[in-house]
Amino acid sequence: MGSNKNVQGGIMGLGGVGHLGVKIAKAMGHHVTVISSSNKERKEAMEDLNADVFLVSTDEDEMRKAANSLDYILDTVPVFHPLQSYLSLLKTQGKFILVGAPQQPLEIQAGVMIAGNKTVTGSFIGSMKDVQELLDFWAGKGMTTMIEVVKMSYVNKAFERMEKNDVRYRFVLDVAGSNLE
Repeated sequence: MGSNKNVQGGIMGLGGVGHLGVKIAKAMGHHVTVISSSNKERKEAMEDLNADVFLVSTDEDEMRKAANSLDYILDTVPVFHPLQSYLSLLKTQGKFILVGAPQQPLEIQAGVMIAGNKTVTGSFIGSMKDVQELLDFWAGKGMTTMIEVVKMSYVNKAFERMEKNDVRYRFVLDVAGSNLE
């Protein structure tokens, strides 16, 4: 995708995978738009993750203004969501990359795809070489993840918070520092 501000990337979903997508795209020098269904994550996207733009997908006027503006969208949303309005954000030859895995089938209207020569693709995980390249890039840029370290005694509460989507962005279980007696 290149390493400059001319590449316009969109990240859908600001959870564990989405926040990494924003960090990597920014480190690559891309202009990053975080796309969310509400304003709830605007502050963290703009201030904590340094996104360039925050786009509320339920705001029809904002979505219309952003049409044909993105080279790619990384979709990390793990629940069903209609794709049509998001696909309109892609430039001609834009790529829509699915990494979230909703249980329900996603629908695509062929006309938008054909007229814009757009691509929908998916990715689960890269090869060992790809993963090593990413880790080397990550270390070379001195990047870190945003995690919350918890002790074993907190694990039940951690599960409750995960079910409420109240984790920013990942829990890490500190087994060595926990009293396991």
